[in-house]
Amino acid sequence: MPAPVHVVLIARSSPHAAADFERSLAALRTQTVPIAGLTVVVCGDPAPLRQAVDASRAQAAVQAPESIPFGGAVELALARVPAGRAVWLLDEGTLPEPAALAELTAALERQPSVALAAPKVVRAANRRVLESFGVTMTASGRSVELARGEYDQGQHDHADDVLGADVRGMLVREDIVAQLVPDRALLGADEGLDMGVRARLAGRRVALAPQARVQVAPPTQLALTRAYVARVAYLHRRIAYAPIALAPVLWILLFPLALWSSGVALFAKRPGRVAPEWMAAATEFVRVGAIVRSRRRIAEGRTGSWRQVDPLRIPRGELRERQHAAEDARAGSRAPLRFFSGGGAWAVLAALAVSVAAFVALFTWSGIGGGALLPLRRTLAGLWSDALFGLRAEGVFDVGAADPFGAVVALVGSLWPAAPSFALVILWVAALPLAVLGGWFAATRVANGSAARIAFAVLWGVAPPFWDALMSGRPAAVLLHLLLPWLAFAVAAAHRSWTTAGAASLLLVGVLACGPWLWPPVLVAWALGIVAAAVWAKHAVGRVIWVVVPSVAMFAPLVVEQVRRGTPWAILADPGAASPADSAIGAGAWEGLLTGFGAPADLAESLSPWYLVLAVPVVLLALAAPATRRTRLAVSALAVAALGAASALVAPTALLSFANGQAVPVWAGSAASLAWLGLVAASAITIDRMGTLGVRPGLVAAVAVALAAVAIVPQATALHRGGAAIHDASDTTLPAYVAAEAQNDREIGTLALTPLADGSAAANVIWGASETLGGRSSVQATALEATDEDAWLASLAADIVSGGATAVTEPLAQAGISFVLLREEPGPQNADQRVMALTATASMDQRSGFVRVGETASGVLWRVDGDIAERDGLTAAETTAVWLVTALQVALLLAALLLAFPTRATRAAVSASPRIIGERQEADV
Repeated sequence: MPAPVHVVLIARSSPHAAADFERSLAALRTQTVPIAGLTVVVCGDPAPLRQAVDASRAQAAVQAPESIPFGGAVELALARVPAGRAVWLLDEGTLPEPAALAELTAALERQPSVALAAPKVVRAANRRVLESFGVTMTASGRSVELARGEYDQGQHDHADDVLGADVRGMLVREDIVAQLVPDRALLGADEGLDMGVRARLAGRRVALAPQARVQVAPPTQLALTRAYVARVAYLHRRIAYAPIALAPVLWILLFPLALWSSGVALFAKRPGRVAPEWMAAATEFVRVGAIVRSRRRIAEGRTGSWRQVDPLRIPRGELRERQHAAEDARAGSRAPLRFFSGGGAWAVLAALAVSVAAFVALFTWSGIGGGALLPLRRTLAGLWSDALFGLRAEGVFDVGAADPFGAVVALVGSLWPAAPSFALVILWVAALPLAVLGGWFAATRVANGSAARIAFAVLWGVAPPFWDALMSGRPAAVLLHLLLPWLAFAVAAAHRSWTTAGAASLLLVGVLACGPWLWPPVLVAWALGIVAAAVWAKHAVGRVIWVVVPSVAMFAPLVVEQVRRGTPWAILADPGAASPADSAIGAGAWEGLLTGFGAPADLAESLSPWYLVLAVPVVLLALAAPATRRTRLAVSALAVAALGAASALVAPTALLSFANGQAVPVWAGSAASLAWLGLVAASAITIDRMGTLGVRPGLVAAVAVALAAVAIVPQATALHRGGAAIHDASDTTLPAYVAAEAQNDREIGTLALTPLADGSAAANVIWGASETLGGRSSVQATALEATDEDAWLASLAADIVSGGATAVTEPLAQAGISFVLLREEPGPQNADQRVMALTATASMDQRSGFVRVGETASGVLWRVDGDIAERDGLTAAETTAVWLVTALQVALLLAALLLAFPTRATRAAVSASPRIIGERQEADV
């Protein structure tokens, strides 16, 4: 004779709680087996449920706090349940089908060893879909659903003996009710699994009743809350189940485990689990009492060993197979990339041949200089020290934020560690094929046809601002142009998956580091992207927001410094060495070319602006793109072009940096590259759709590419004609004597004095073997007011140049300055400069504290005689700031890198979506 069944019904107060409660009561009345009693636990305000509870004829009604977990509510109810009754656990969202209780009772009656009978839990919205039907756990204790989200075709009905099950609808045998009270410390997760484990340790087991079906409503908790609760339950069970000697160790390792699990979550592209991970670790760390109570409860009911549990754990191999099967089910069939068969490889090889022809002279150079080019540090340690917050490579006592561009320079230099400066020579030769390669892959986001993709790639390679940057020696602009197509490739699909969002965030750091002037258009595009995601893909809003987060972190110290001193707009200044715009680019380049071929100067000047006509086909093709079926994508590309063009027009008016006392405008080429990217993308869309109109896309593409290539002929031939700013250079801008003293990037200080055309002199302190590209600081280059250190240095330089009686060598030695270099500005010198140079030379030659080394290619050099002090290091507060800033930046970059690293699951998910953006609505990945 089966024991009478007492129902424990947990109802949480809400506006619709009464209706849910009534449905649950109606389902109970339809059971083919009568219930012996009902106890209701109302969690929260009882007012919405008072009338329904009174009408339910429950034997007892208990009021509980709103936040109490399911296990805690059941524990309160069991005190009101008469002895000798089996207990059926339900909540207000659980609707058992009529035969459910009969099947569960039969499962208990058939085998006395069964302590818990669990029904088949299905979704109320679609009863054909399983929500839960058996739960197990891994060797480490992580819970695993045996059948969730599958269509119920009876494929799991043969399963009987399992480790645990969903607690909703579970029937507990009458003689073990007191021992199997759900553990409230689990906060409502894994309670059925924990009850099953304790039953197994007590020599009993859990049985599944496939014919007993229970419908459940979808969870109402936020995803963040569900993740937090699940993680708390896992950590609690892990410590509670561990041997007594291991439990304290696991408790101590909660936070190191949280760090490791955060990295795993990012690698698995689940960043939403990072915050719950740390919250759960903190919660479990302070709940020592709950851990002790759970362990005591297990010990009191245990009659067997953990070996009784182990056979029902899921093996690692089986778990991996289940995961792979789920990934394969999501995988799709994507069209092949066709990089080789579609002509992409041939375009890159042709670009390499053109680059070799244009830069053949570089194969004999040991380094590259001119324009904004400077050498790189000689060691990897020196390269990366310039990229970190701390002592700056120039200035007397300067401590502060490094430009993010320093990290990009360090990456480039690290590619050739034996001679980092030579990496710039390699970059210049490889720039064109790399640009074409990036352009071709960016084209796969907007075009399917080979002609459109090759046109995009070649047009990106012949971009006028790109060639202007190459010939005028602008490494930041060159690197930006190489990174932009990859950024477009990643950011276009950032809404699809965390992998592309992570990659886009890293690429955006590089783009903004090389071109801070792009911050305004990037922020506008980012805001529009968030709005678009909120409208068309709400699940992707977090991914779009993340794209900018690493860039904000990298620029934050720089922003703080600039805002603190009242120059917030200076964060948009060009990084690296400040260099005025070269007149031999654009129309000036054509004027020089025509004059070189013998054209009169007036004629050359009047004809040179007409080179802009050569870009008209590209513009017309771009403007026609919205008329294609890819309207949304075309409008986005044209919006990018408009933002870039507006930024390029404003750039020459922004005088943010200073070089030798002269204001230097922001170079417009970086914004022009952004505008060209939008135009080329829109043109590729039009070319790709021309085949549907009966027009040969290859012919149209060839015309547009040929005319655009003609437009950059003056720049492509500038090096052979002697019109380029770049030239062969050594790996130091200081005399070889100083470079030898500063081997291995020793902190040797050199005071550089440069007579200027207005009769004044520029003074700067250089540390190490040379001025370096990564060591330049935009904070120093954009200063509007002199600091105390600047005033001290100016006074000292004035005493040196004027030949006064004040002793100057002692302050120099105390500051760690070993050498003084008097150098000339490039170009012819006026009378004021020559007088200044002669005065300074005579002054230092007459002073007893200076030892003349001699005249060098870099200028006249003197050594400071006496004991030279070491350069002042960082204070304790500055050291703490360095570590804190560096740790935060590295943590965010590492998080982005983990997100960007592809996995088997992300590759399978990506294959299910088309390469082209906007062809169909993407699924959540």
